[in-house]
Amino acid sequence: MKSLALCLAAFLLAAQPVFTQDISEKKLKKHVTYLASDKLKGRGTGTEEERKAAAYLAKQFKKIGLAPKGDNGTYFHHFTFKKPSDPHGGVAENAPVIASRNVAAYLDNGAEHTIVIGAHYDHLGLGHDHNSLDANPSGKIHNGADDNASGTAGAVELARYFAQNGVKERHNFLFLCFSGEELGLLGSKKYTENPTIDLSKVNFMVNMDMIGRLNAEKRLVVGGVGTAPDFVPTLNGMKGDLSIKLDSSGIGPSDHTSFYLKNIPVLFLFTGQHADYHKPTDDVDKVNFSGQKQVLEYAARIIESLDKKPKLTFQETKANQENTPRFKVTLGIMPDYTWEGEGVHVDGVTDGKPAAKAGIKKGDVITALGEHSVSNVQEYMKALAAFQKGDSTTVRVKRNGAEQALPVTFQ
Repeated sequence: MKSLALCLAAFLLAAQPVFTQDISEKKLKKHVTYLASDKLKGRGTGTEEERKAAAYLAKQFKKIGLAPKGDNGTYFHHFTFKKPSDPHGGVAENAPVIASRNVAAYLDNGAEHTIVIGAHYDHLGLGHDHNSLDANPSGKIHNGADDNASGTAGAVELARYFAQNGVKERHNFLFLCFSGEELGLLGSKKYTENPTIDLSKVNFMVNMDMIGRLNAEKRLVVGGVGTAPDFVPTLNGMKGDLSIKLDSSGIGPSDHTSFYLKNIPVLFLFTGQHADYHKPTDDVDKVNFSGQKQVLEYAARIIESLDKKPKLTFQETKANQENTPRFKVTLGIMPDYTWEGEGVHVDGVTDGKPAAKAGIKKGDVITALGEHSVSNVQEYMKALAAFQKGDSTTVRVKRNGAEQALPVTFQ
């Protein structure tokens, strides 16, 4: 009986497909280390270093075995733009035209519909474009290891996984690495305006932006879950030991927005803000590669599950309120977007800004701004919109269980 059981077990094992592919932490580290190296000087949009990063990504996709899906049989989807002259997106009439490129690669499974997996690979370069949070950014290399070498490495690694996992999925896959995201989602906008595939055949889009700082609580924000009815049940069914915070909105501060505005269901993966966001200190040594691997394994499980379903039904969602208020001042704090308590949890404070001068510290929870109560990030943004430069008020914060009021003047 024992030998019969062993033979049966051997037969059953032989009958199962053997998959040698998994998400490689080693490969993730390799990609992030190159993209976030000083050699690439922060991958500023339209720079020679951006072109080096694009060439590296094209080389990786070719090595994996993916077909080029850019312009004229290449991996590059070219676009031009005029660089904004101020941090609010204004463009001078005489601004020079700058050339840039997205990177596009295709896994053709002969299917009717396609899944898009994307991430932006550009960052802030040498800090000249008014979007750094460093006190004196000009000339400093902003390597952007988390933002967004982490997401870009994730797109490359998912490309390798789906190309080499021994399974022919029911969808084709388009892998897109965007440039110009930091200047206003330029690359993804340009792609959706001039796509290299039929966007009506896209089932859904997965965007990864800043997935390299999974914290001890394993908190992962997943946005866009309201853009298709199948998303929430699928996500909740396979989260494992991740602590998932769901956000329904299809509009957000990253490239999935461009696809949502074309009536395509989207998902947005994000491990949260941190004190190094948009600063020269966002370096490789702070990336949690084992956490990044776990996020990508979760993404792969979601995609594999949705691959088996019919084409998703697109749903419109309400835009988050933090995207709509117009405000002329900043407090200079980094909100913790994974926070689930009342108020706004401060994840970082920028030197020289009103919050730092008022004595607000990392770990504080903002509960009010002047007469405006603050229960979440949306209410915080609304409150900021009520102030002008030069206005003075008080910020109420909770610190170590005690509440205090701190005077602040907006610059």
